[in-house]
Amino acid sequence: MTFSRSLSRYVSFNKAGSRSFFTSSKSDIGNPKWLRVGLSFGTTVFLWALLFKQHSADVHEYRVKNGLEPSST
Repeated sequence: MTFSRSLSRYVSFNKAGSRSFFTSSKSDIGNPKWLRVGLSFGTTVFLWALLFKQHSADVHEYRVKNGLEPSST
């Protein structure tokens, strides 16, 4: 018996005998956890702002490098 075949049998046996850690309790969709919602949206806004700032810096560096815009230094 090959290693992958024995491993697949072990995994299927393990799944049948246990429940998933991530579905231990159902979330109440009528009453969201507002702290988590705020942190999620805040993190998203921060990452998008960081992305736009980095993109602007990269475009400026590209233009200066290729002589399309004079250097500000």
